[in-house]
Amino acid sequence: MLPLVSNSSTPLFRDHSRHFANNRFAYPVVSRRSGGISVGVNLNPDKVCNFDCIYCQVNRVDQSETRFVEQAEMLAELDAMLRLVTSGELFTDDKFAGTPPRLRRLNDIAFSGDGEPTTYRNFDEIIEACAEVKRRHGLGDVKMVLITNASMFHRPAVERGLAILDANQGEIWAKLEAGSEAYYRLVERTTIPFERILANITAAARLRPLVIQALFMRIRGDAPSGQEQSAFCDRLNEIVAAGGKLKLVQIYTVARPPAESFVTPLSASELDALAALVHTRTGLPTAVF
Repeated sequence: MLPLVSNSSTPLFRDHSRHFANNRFAYPVVSRRSGGISVGVNLNPDKVCNFDCIYCQVNRVDQSETRFVEQAEMLAELDAMLRLVTSGELFTDDKFAGTPPRLRRLNDIAFSGDGEPTTYRNFDEIIEACAEVKRRHGLGDVKMVLITNASMFHRPAVERGLAILDANQGEIWAKLEAGSEAYYRLVERTTIPFERILANITAAARLRPLVIQALFMRIRGDAPSGQEQSAFCDRLNEIVAAGGKLKLVQIYTVARPPAESFVTPLSASELDALAALVHTRTGLPTAVF
């Protein structure tokens, strides 16, 4: 097991605002999970998502001023942001001036934002365009990270986009936060069947190693039951048994105000115990945040 417990109370790690200066699509984050600067790309400025997670930090009550991704503007923002980070100019900004030296490195370009990025209509085209910006800066070794609920992996444009990621230091962080259909429905509040998520993760993991993101929490005071934790391990084992490659399971909890007030974080000891169970039952590397 790889315990990577970070202090979520540190402002640099806690602030994942998707606004920087006058940008609407590209934003920098000091990422505890990447160990450096992650440049986020928001493909869902309209805040529309096909999941309605009870722990989501996105405020879906207030409408965004931006309804669509203006591709030329987004690419220009990404280009400027990569220049800011690699030149060190970012760290002259008051918000980032306190960034420790070890974290003053560009780790990745991350596609996440205010919804599910793979719902973007021309997903493959936007990934290719961002990869070209990265190449232009000579950043071949910088990762392109897709943070996703895995609901759209079966769509042809998304399959093509994943292949483009593979060719450009891509890494997929796929959400899997339940072992049972009932718990999945409780947490994710979506009409997409749990089986679809499991099938998509398995198919994608057969082609490249995936990182699994697993956020667990207390729901109305209750931590996930022992039965649910065991079922989660079973689902991971089934993915591996079907030929899927999983290189890391990230275990974490809520760190910012969630959508529902009945959602509260697990303790550090509870996270450690869950990660130990996952490692023991699956043999997979785990990391705690």
